[in-house]
Amino acid sequence: MPRTVDLDDRRRIVGEAAWRVLVRDGPTEVSVRKVAAEAGLPPSSLRYTFPTQASVRDAAVELLVSRLRERVDRAADTTGGRDAARAVLLELLPLDDERRAEMEVTVAFTALALTDPSLRTAHEQTHAAVRDVCALALVHLGTDGAASPRPAGGAASTPEPAHVDVELTHAVVDGLALHLLAQAVGTDASWAVTALDAHLALLALRP
Repeated sequence: MPRTVDLDDRRRIVGEAAWRVLVRDGPTEVSVRKVAAEAGLPPSSLRYTFPTQASVRDAAVELLVSRLRERVDRAADTTGGRDAARAVLLELLPLDDERRAEMEVTVAFTALALTDPSLRTAHEQTHAAVRDVCALALVHLGTDGAASPRPAGGAASTPEPAHVDVELTHAVVDGLALHLLAQAVGTDASWAVTALDAHLALLALRP
């Protein structure tokens, strides 16, 4: 690894190292010293940019959210419709190594936030990011005529998914993701995709 890296590269390197430490050793081990060792950086160098354990955690969460958004942007078909909604929501399911690692980190932050107030913000950030993706997916689904347009003084408007549909979809995706995470790596996951398709089909039938 080069001796000097720009800030964006450093945040990525530190975020990925923090993920590995978190999943492998547990949340209490996500220290500046241990993450620096995992990243192959001297602790003194890391402390200049990430002086505290909280700042290391923040880098891990920022990386998690930014990678999710990048994948969602790539997955979303500009023509919209159910295919785009499906592609976007599939990015929330741990169907490969990358998404599984992200889900493990998300679940760890969620569990810890129940007893550690310092992690509440991290949990809220990841929770909001997933909810935003669900809302985006249903906007795409609405281009098939599944959602009601919001009024805009009589002008044409972008279909807006109902709040309850967003929350329901968020709950469905979270449940599927947790079940996938609980099953052995390499186990057939097609059932989860089938369940997601069934959920989208039901939403598309709503008036």
